[in-house]
Amino acid sequence: MLLRDEKKKIFIIMAHPSKEATFVRALADAYEAGAKTSGHDVRRVNLGELKFDPILHNGYRTMQALEPDLVRVQDEMRWAHHIVILYPNWWSTMPALLKGMFDRMFLPGFAFRFYKDGRHGWEQLLKGRSARVVVTMDSPPFMLRLLIGDYTNEIRRGILGFAGIRPVRMTLVGPMKTMHEERRRHLLKKIERLGKLGV
Repeated sequence: MLLRDEKKKIFIIMAHPSKEATFVRALADAYEAGAKTSGHDVRRVNLGELKFDPILHNGYRTMQALEPDLVRVQDEMRWAHHIVILYPNWWSTMPALLKGMFDRMFLPGFAFRFYKDGRHGWEQLLKGRSARVVVTMDSPPFMLRLLIGDYTNEIRRGILGFAGIRPVRMTLVGPMKTMHEERRRHLLKKIERLGKLGV
């Protein structure tokens, strides 16, 4: 257990698939800069630059060997105290590339292990880590929640929580299409402060 002011090992996943400049990338840059300013040990991947097949061609019936980039992401998650994932909300969920990453690498023996002694449930293999998930969207976050329901449940509870990562703190950013430049600057400063705190 880390003490409150102890420096953390932070792993950032910038999960917008585009290699171009996006606001998601700017938010990741701000978090990374803040974390490094405070002396946290930071590692980062930009998901669109990794090379892996995001499709489970045979489901989980047969093992699909992990590409080196996915092995690297697993290693970084094991290394980290705190995991930061930033992505755009598309159709009320994460981009397919990010979902494909989880489909491929959140495997038994890495993220969880089902009990084999007759007990129900599973062992959560990524316990002891926390996460921050930053999601951008074109709709106002509260309005989308009213219309669609909890669009953060999949990553917060179904994926990260299933593996034992908690707390998972959410930062919801929108509406992007009508957001003024001053508001964007305010958000970048907010995310930078979160990076400084390592939360």
